[in-house]
Amino acid sequence: MPPSRRPGRLRHRGVAAPGAALAALALGGCSGTPTIEDVDLSSSDRAACEALVAALPDTLAGQDRVDVRPDDALGAAWGDPAYVLTCGVAEPSDYEPTAECSVIKGVGWYVTDEQLRDPGEDATPVALSLRPYVEVRVPADYRTEGIDRALADLAPALRGHLGEGLSCL
Repeated sequence: MPPSRRPGRLRHRGVAAPGAALAALALGGCSGTPTIEDVDLSSSDRAACEALVAALPDTLAGQDRVDVRPDDALGAAWGDPAYVLTCGVAEPSDYEPTAECSVIKGVGWYVTDEQLRDPGEDATPVALSLRPYVEVRVPADYRTEGIDRALADLAPALRGHLGEGLSCL
């Protein structure tokens, strides 16, 4: 099986990110209630996102689910600093059909080369193999521990509520 298809450490364009590969910004950059922006979606995509949010786990990589703003946001958060999931995001502007993804438990995650290069910075993996697209923003605190586990924990809910997206190499 090619390295980009192997579960575990995320890989992108042939470069393995150290430890847990990915992380991203907690909204607002500090503790507090994460805010998730509303996105303009078709009624079917909105329904899929609402069903996904309702099915998300109470814990993610050992972190408890926390409140988000607004209450009816198409997303969820866990921990402090928070992993923050947003459903219905746009395709990344730098995505190309030849981009590599890391497939974890059947979900293809894309992250930019720039984010992979600096393990001390936050990063945002986007589940491009499913639609509507979902991003998980994870604090840099979780880059070496927890990110692979978090993405694996999310996979059953994502696969159960979202449709087919882009192919990953």
